[in-house]
Amino acid sequence: MAGALVSAMAGLRLATWPSHQRLEKRIDFKSRLASVASYRAHIEQLWGFHAALEPQLAAGVLDPHLADVGQRRKLPLLERDLLALGVDAQALRALPRCRDVPRCADPAAAFGCAYVLEGATLGGRTLMPVVEARLGLTTERGAAYLASYGQAVGDMWSRFGAALEGHCRDELLRTRAASAATATFVALEAWLCGAPA
Repeated sequence: MAGALVSAMAGLRLATWPSHQRLEKRIDFKSRLASVASYRAHIEQLWGFHAALEPQLAAGVLDPHLADVGQRRKLPLLERDLLALGVDAQALRALPRCRDVPRCADPAAAFGCAYVLEGATLGGRTLMPVVEARLGLTTERGAAYLASYGQAVGDMWSRFGAALEGHCRDELLRTRAASAATATFVALEAWLCGAPA
């Protein structure tokens, strides 16, 4: 129907498609998953990004809108993986953190940032069998982050989508969420792959 408002989720997918595709093309998972050492370096980078962004999402801005926001934290999983991969607690605290992440000062922006992190759980599901077969890692030893929600990943994604739709009901909020999601992809690409040429 002409003039119909697309869903918030569809709007985010459409708005972030170019930045998402650019990241997918630039990130070299073949080399990142080539050895336990290269995988560990990848997990260290992910930790540095989450350590910068996740505290903003855990600061209460999403609590009234996303009831299970506390269960969605990935830092504890990344830390568990790094400890299992031989990084001691002192070295973990000293890892570099991304300095250029979007601000999540309001719920719409926070939903946009969280959209990128939550979407990564779907990608983790596809990488998990590769890591198990190639590197011998498991949910219990080194791959808790990739396993994330386990069998509940689809349900968690659906609940996130429902909460997103519930909050981002008008075009202004959807635009705000899309802008934050795009900025999150751009920041993640720069952090993982370096600035684009």
